[in-house]
Amino acid sequence: MQRVFSGIQPSGELHLGNYLGAVRNWVRMQDDHDCFFCIVDYHAITQDYEIDKLRSRTLDMAASLLAAGIDPGRAVVFVQSHIPEHTELAWVFTTVTPIGELERMTQFKDKARRQESVLAGLLNYPVLQAADVLLYKADMVPVGEDQVQHIELMREIARKWNIRYREGFFPEPQPAVTDARRIIGLDGQAKMSKSLGNTIGIQDDSEGIWQRLRPAVTDPARVKRSDPGTPDLCNIYSLHRHFSAPDTVDEVATKCRTAAWGCLDCKRILGDNVATTFAPIRERANQLRANPEQVLDVLHEGATRARAVAQDTMQQVRELMGLMPEERTVRRDK
Repeated sequence: MQRVFSGIQPSGELHLGNYLGAVRNWVRMQDDHDCFFCIVDYHAITQDYEIDKLRSRTLDMAASLLAAGIDPGRAVVFVQSHIPEHTELAWVFTTVTPIGELERMTQFKDKARRQESVLAGLLNYPVLQAADVLLYKADMVPVGEDQVQHIELMREIARKWNIRYREGFFPEPQPAVTDARRIIGLDGQAKMSKSLGNTIGIQDDSEGIWQRLRPAVTDPARVKRSDPGTPDLCNIYSLHRHFSAPDTVDEVATKCRTAAWGCLDCKRILGDNVATTFAPIRERANQLRANPEQVLDVLHEGATRARAVAQDTMQQVRELMGLMPEERTVRRDK
């Protein structure tokens, strides 16, 4: 089976964007791929974060992943910082990665513009990403459309290292772009993000989902309820395609175009369908949060399995690069 690696930052609970853009696809891939799914806490510290909440948010994210259908019997689930080889290989890769390649990354440029002092961690973020994936010699990385450029750089890093030390050692992983290519937030503008408050949490109940959906941006041309709309321009309609049955999607489109429904009617139906989808996940997540030892056991077992692969890769990397082994293998001639 092809090996898959993907990671998610520990923002706490999953939200709708995470679910559509990543986790739903991960669940599907477990049956026919060798999957490694990682909570990437080292990536989380490249921006401001609440130190006293990082551990609990990491545990919450693990519980949410398991509740959403990630099965530790079919996938390796672990925390990035539990495997020190991630950062070791990242340092190795900085020695073959041109600064110019990092500076042209779109996400780096976008985030750097908003920072008064740009830190090296933000610049080197894609190098650590490359280490995350290549440490396990993954063939495929399920990503959103915004991450494809990082996969291209990852392939370039693998190529440069291979040319210098051993051809074919690291694979050049392919992006597996999900059917939810880019999930726009409820503000209708930015990518869905918990930090921007433009999403719906997996843990939100029916009323909480409705409170978030009610003010959500729809077709800008529909000023009055009697105005006909254009569904393809409406972010709410795009979400219907992921949560509503095909006949409901068709009905929404027709009644939007003919002004038979107002935007609130459309949102109500979407809210009910989102709540129905998330209800069993929320229930399972609450059960796991009430039994944190169960989640910690999964993460421990996952780290054990991941560590075996990571240590083997790094041992070979050190040998190929000519680094001196720790054990004493050469003795002085007597």
